[in-house]
Parts: sequence; structure tokens; C-alpha cells
Amino acid sequence: MIGKGDHCGVFGIGLSPRAAQITHHALYALQHRGQESAGIVAGGEGGVEIHRGMGLVSEVFDADVLGRLARGTDLAVGHVRYSTTGESSLANAQPLLVRYRRGHLALAHNGNLVNAPALREELEREGSIFQTTLDTEVVAHLVARLSDNGPEQALATSLARVRGGYALVALADRKLIGVRDPSGIRPLALGRLGKAFVLASESCAFDTVGAEFLREVGPGEMVVVEGDRLRSLPALPPGRPALCVFEFIYIARPDSNLHGLNVHAVRKELGRRLARAHPVAADIVTGVPDSSISAASGYAEAAGIPYEMGLVKNRYIGRTFIQPCQEARDLGVTLKLNPLRKVVDGRRVVLVDDSIVRGTTSRHIVRLLREAGAREVHLRIASPPYRWPCYFGIDTSSREELVAAERDVEEVRRLVGADSLAYLNLEDLVDGVKAGGLCLACFDGDYPVPVFDAAGGR
Repeated sequence: MIGKGDHCGVFGIGLSPRAAQITHHALYALQHRGQESAGIVAGGEGGVEIHRGMGLVSEVFDADVLGRLARGTDLAVGHVRYSTTGESSLANAQPLLVRYRRGHLALAHNGNLVNAPALREELEREGSIFQTTLDTEVVAHLVARLSDNGPEQALATSLARVRGGYALVALADRKLIGVRDPSGIRPLALGRLGKAFVLASESCAFDTVGAEFLREVGPGEMVVVEGDRLRSLPALPPGRPALCVFEFIYIARPDSNLHGLNVHAVRKELGRRLARAHPVAADIVTGVPDSSISAASGYAEAAGIPYEMGLVKNRYIGRTFIQPCQEARDLGVTLKLNPLRKVVDGRRVVLVDDSIVRGTTSRHIVRLLREAGAREVHLRIASPPYRWPCYFGIDTSSREELVAAERDVEEVRRLVGADSLAYLNLEDLVDGVKAGGLCLACFDGDYPVPVFDAAGGR
């Protein structure tokens, strides 16, 4: 199970009288991508309205707020956040809204800019004053300085200076703009709802609002929605294709589609391959809700072992990765998951999970199953050992945090307390996903974009 953090979710819609309401509904569909804060900026002929707050979508918006956002507006961008860059606070909630010479600019950003600190320092030396600790605000300052060129050109020129993984949705000059990083590390999908075009981090948001999926925004592509017209611009030269593989392993909802592939089907295939590579004598197979259920069902199918619901999830507790500190994550596991004693008591259990990052969550779940009477717990991981930090949107910023970075499989097994431990190998992962052009840096250290840690080394 991935640890401290994951990706944010973005949504945008152009020219609909229900823009704010539709964005609100879409954010519910993207809630799994971020649970620290949520926000919507809605725009119309008369200006813009904004509302942001800490917590879940259901906690941030009520009928009065949505009524205010909807009055006189027909474009909107929305965001759900967890912190990768910038502390968890209301000041850092998105979308970011700034006023510049051409009017208002709203930015909703998913991902991480690896050279944002250097750019921020340069801008501050030149007199820029920052209101947040977001890397997104660096983009806003760069755009504001180039505003005479119009929002599309200003945004393209500004993004040519940044490095990292991002999907960005913006409102400016009565236009909805979407841009994806040159390697396509962060996903961004394009759809249509009636005459209105929509953008979202995942296709499941389109299903929720009744929109038709058209295609994915390409790496380095900018799409501009003005009225009911759509333009596509090659804003940035495409880089090495590198969609984050963790979208398939953990991040995306099972009902989403990426690269033309259904996420549930991919995860189930990874589970099948895991069972064939690492069989074990057991009585039941169970998965860690929710991201591991598909892989667990695939494992059970291939192994010929019954799948059982060994762990029950409290649906009103957010994903553990979202918590900002380890103590909160540990408490989150206890509140979120409860073992079914009558299912696991006296049985040999295969526990399938999507990943092990820091190891603390896996250790806690193994202990929960043992306390519920499991005779044996065999841990099977539907991805390779996570050995290298991610700099593009998953908050694992140092190798010291990663349990498998300097430990072999047996050492990790002892640490988490399982009777046996096995990982899916990298070749089976790549063959199982079948997407091509994946970022696998967290497994092999081969980053699609050059990155440097605080010590100046890779």
C-alpha cells in the first residue's frame, strides 16, 4: 500500500450554465485522489467566484456555496488535493486564483515541479511576492510576467521553463485550458458533455457527470476551449513517454480507463501473474480494500484458492496515504480496516496488496490478521520492490523512507511479520500493463526527467 501521499485530482468544464454544479459532482468522483482540501473557481462574463476549504468535498461545499458559485458563471475548474509540495493548509488549497493585467487566472495542478524551488528563488530575487508554498504559484508568476502574449502563449512559454510531471487545468480570458507535461507522467483526459468540453484527471469523472470520453490529452499538448470550440496546440516538445505506472497499480479508480486499458482489468491480470510466479499453499485469498481487490481476485482465480473478504473497510475514512504524518497514517489504518475474525480465524491467508513503500501499513495489517486468528499470513505484492523516491507527485522524497531501498525480500518479510513475502517482478508488471511508455523510476531508478535530491545527487 502506497504511503504518505499520492496525486491530486483536477477537473474543468467550458461553457455550461451548470458548470459549477457539474464540477462539484466530478470532484466527488475524484475524491480518492486527494482528501486534504477541495476547491472550485467558476467564471462568467461578470467575473469569477471561488470557494476552497479543508476536508472532503462533502465538507467543503453546501447548497449556499454552490448557489453563489453558480450565479452568472458558465466555466469552472475544480481540484482535490493532498500535499506533495507545500504544507497542508487553506492557503495552499487549490485552484489557485490570481489577478493579473489581463484579468483573472485560475490554476488547478496535479503533479510536482522538480525545479520549482530554483525558479521561486529566482523570481523572489526579481521582486515577486509569493502567497503560498505551492509550486503551482511559480507557474502563475511566470504567466503573469508574459501576460501581453495572451494566456495560451504565456502558459506555454512558462511551462517550457519548468521540469517535472503535471496535468494543469486553467481558466483565463473566458477560456478553459488544459496542458499535460511533455512525458505524460500525469494523466489528463478530454471529454464532452453536450456542447461543453470537459477535462479530468480520470475518465471516471466523466461517467459521474454523464460526459462522453473523447481521448487523452497528449504529452506536451495544450487544448484550448473557447465557447463550444476546441483547439489543440503542440505547446511543448514531447519527451520520453512515461505515464506513472502507479496510476494502474494504485492511484486510479478501477472503473477508469488509461491508454485505452481498464484499470480493474490490468490489476486483475497483475494478480494472475503474481499467483503464477509465487504460489503458496493457503486456504483463502484476501485483498486490502480498495486498490488491491482487483489484484487479489486475479490471484485467487489463477491460484484456484477461494477469495474471501478478510478485511472490511470503513468507507467514511479516507485513504491512509493521504495522512500527513506516520502517526496519523497508523491511526487511519486502525480506523479504516477491520478483519473478519470468522473468515480468517484458523486459516492460512494470502494477503494481496498493491505495494509496500514504508512498510508500516503492511506490518499493521499483518498484525491485525494474526490477532483475528489467522494461522499463517503470506503477503503477495502486485508490484516490484519500491526502491527509489518519486519526484513527480508521490510524496516519497528520500530513499531512507523506503523499506525495500536497502533491504532484501527476507529482511522486509521479517520487518512486516509475514510468514512469506513475494513481489511481482518488473517484467511481469510491464507485460501485464501492456501500456508502453511507463515511468518505472520508483522500481528501477530510471527517471524520465532529470532530478536531483537535496544533496545534489540523483
